[in-house]
Amino acid sequence: MNHRAAVNSIPLDGDTRLFDRVARKYNVDYAFRKTGPKKYMLFFKAGQADAITQCFSEYTKRAMKKSRRQSVHGRLERLDENIRKRPREHEHRREAAHNDR
Repeated sequence: MNHRAAVNSIPLDGDTRLFDRVARKYNVDYAFRKTGPKKYMLFFKAGQADAITQCFSEYTKRAMKKSRRQSVHGRLERLDENIRKRPREHEHRREAAHNDR
């Protein structure tokens, strides 16, 4: 980042690995600095504004898609709750006894 170019910064909350995958696709030169738990400051060169715009648009799409997915544990809990709410329809019927026996 220290190549005598103007540097911009953006706060980033979330998964840095997901951003890293997308940024490598667009060949963006960037650096992270941790500012808090799961909070980072993202530094990038100003000359790459177009690439960073495309990178962020794809990153937000992937992050939103990832946040909409539910965990397997959450789905199982919801299914278990639905099963418990369902009324039981088990009726025990005795067969009529045959007179032949």
